[in-house]
Amino acid sequence: MGNPAPHRARKRFGQHFLHDPNIIRAIVSAINPRPGETVVEIGPGLGAITCPLLEKLESLLVVELDRDVIPILQNKCGDYGDLNIHQADALDYDFGHLATKPKSLRVVGNLPYNISTPLIFHLLDSADKIRDMHFLLQKEVVQRITAPPGGGDYGRLSVMVQYRCKAEYLFTVGRGAFQPPPKVESAVVRLEPYQVLPYPAHNEKHFSGLVNQAFSQRRKTLRKSLKQLATDQHFQAAGIDSGKRPEQLSVAEFVALSNQIALHKE
Repeated sequence: MGNPAPHRARKRFGQHFLHDPNIIRAIVSAINPRPGETVVEIGPGLGAITCPLLEKLESLLVVELDRDVIPILQNKCGDYGDLNIHQADALDYDFGHLATKPKSLRVVGNLPYNISTPLIFHLLDSADKIRDMHFLLQKEVVQRITAPPGGGDYGRLSVMVQYRCKAEYLFTVGRGAFQPPPKVESAVVRLEPYQVLPYPAHNEKHFSGLVNQAFSQRRKTLRKSLKQLATDQHFQAAGIDSGKRPEQLSVAEFVALSNQIALHKE
């Protein structure tokens, strides 16, 4: 019997398998896994970072959608430690139940570009259980996540992630680090959910809706884009110039405006 045919990356799963040993070492070093920690890897693929993580952790849980890579993972990484594989869609997976105590779960992954943003929002729902997240993402997405106010990269994703987390751009990863090479560069980001929110919103659902509405018409001034939600009184009470555009407002200012609107509704 010959060797089995190599697994081909599947377009529908957005698969680009990491193979550069220097990048793999850099990612594992950034994560700095320790035995006894509760770590879950999303989309392990062919195990590029799974094996070195498992070697350091001794026990690792992975969530993988593509059932065809599961036997490859088991054969390749099973001897490194206790590998617990869940064949599931990460977008539907309840990550919160994995945490034994608050802020104990560590999440890592080379995320498919087509689901990275909704998956991050899904994970933020369990932010109280998560210690940190390290993701390899499309570089443009990492730039948006970590962008400061004032530029074109700053938007809804920036505000909503930075509301919950300290976000740090770690390093860029070239296309040649993957097989097959993606059409764009990638980057690694570290997200650390706050123990205590620096700017808590009184009504987080309202805050989210306000941010979404503002950036859905980002070329308009806040006075125009938020006319259904905020009055001049709300802007004045929050100390915000309604003539600004949404990318000019910090997370703290969006929260302040949302809280003023919530206050006047009570």
